[in-house]
Amino acid sequence: MILYPAIDLKDGRCVRLLHGDLNKETVFNESPANQAEQFQRQGFSWLHVVDLNGAVEGRPVNAEAVANILNAVSIPVQLGGGVRTMAAVDGWIETGISRVILGTVAVKDPALVKAAAKAWPEMIAVAIDARDGKVAVDGWTGASDLGVVELARRFEDAGVAALIVTDIGRDGAMTGVNVAQVGEVADAVSIPVIASGGIASVRDIQLLKARKGVAIAGAVLGRSLYEGAVNPAEALKIAG
Repeated sequence: MILYPAIDLKDGRCVRLLHGDLNKETVFNESPANQAEQFQRQGFSWLHVVDLNGAVEGRPVNAEAVANILNAVSIPVQLGGGVRTMAAVDGWIETGISRVILGTVAVKDPALVKAAAKAWPEMIAVAIDARDGKVAVDGWTGASDLGVVELARRFEDAGVAALIVTDIGRDGAMTGVNVAQVGEVADAVSIPVIASGGIASVRDIQLLKARKGVAIAGAVLGRSLYEGAVNPAEALKIAG
């Protein structure tokens, strides 16, 4: 299982939100590049970066901070937030992003996701952000009628590299990962699934590893890392 430490960008700084609420932020580092370097030194093999401003505005906003992160580390970076056009996908990949995450367009324009996955094999991920079992859009400010598994199955044969499944109600709250929801998606499709939202301790990593069924491919770590509830070395050892 690959662990993805999260760097959420808002106004050029590294923050964490509670339940995705832009008004409930905690600033953890004024320098996202410094934070990225720290994660690399701790032994993580990937970074998970989200342009929070971009997610709400529907276009890339924190490009300078992203460029600084890419210059600071040698490990691959997956990035999402406000990527709604093929030009935006192309732009991020040409900048050096290893995997672009598409969320809102996966609901509103699935053809774009499939076209991107065809153009950039194994470099496109789909974010499935769920609130009460339904998929949220527009930086989690809007809702859809789509179920989590329904959206996942939409991209079964599209060549998508991964699905990132987030329980918004648990995100940033450190209340424990929603193993059942993540597992339901993993069992329903052949696409690798990454768990996100609510991981509070290494126990959550153990639960994800131990569940019966299709193996969970990865997990995104946020507030629990920043607040010291998860020890990086221990987490990486458990993840294997």
